[in-house]
Amino acid sequence: MNTMKTAAPFDTLFATAQQSLLTPYSIESQHIEKVFASMMAHRLDYADLYFQYSRAESWSLEEGIVKSGSFHIDQGVGVRAVSGEKTAFAYSDDISLNALESAAQATRAIARQGGTQSVPTMRHGSRRSIYLPHDPIASLKDADKVALLERIERYARALDPRVTQVMASLAGEYEVVMVARNDGLLNADIRPLVRLSVQVIVESNG
Repeated sequence: MNTMKTAAPFDTLFATAQQSLLTPYSIESQHIEKVFASMMAHRLDYADLYFQYSRAESWSLEEGIVKSGSFHIDQGVGVRAVSGEKTAFAYSDDISLNALESAAQATRAIARQGGTQSVPTMRHGSRRSIYLPHDPIASLKDADKVALLERIERYARALDPRVTQVMASLAGEYEVVMVARNDGLLNADIRPLVRLSVQVIVESNG
């Protein structure tokens, strides 16, 4: 008998985020705990780490021709530290343990003098399921995205003979984020976004 259980939606999402943001760079929960331990030894009130990976693309069509297409990838890790009324930030576009430790060290200058604070074991939190963590950029081939814009243009022109110009654009983004806090909470989210924009110019009697 198969005793395996189906993973809960957040468990699947968390594992996907972990595979995107931590595993490729050999960063594990004990490394995050070690970074927090080095920060909290300097008497900070609060600290968190923010990991991010995003991929975005856009297509635009005008007069039946693809005028532009773009593709962009962004990633990095940020560190925030709070001590009293002071807040320090540090960021690196290199996701690595060395970059993480350097960013954490840069924020410790605001810390008060004092003893060491304990850092709990990292645990992952929960998330209310609002949308599926699908990658919209990979959901269609490039040719299909262009064909969709061409169909939209034909449809708009067929609605009214006075239509003189149709401009359509399609943009997609896939973002993976993970936030770790010094109280041991580790949370993640995957944010898919699709935007379709259509502009129509109509001219009558001149």
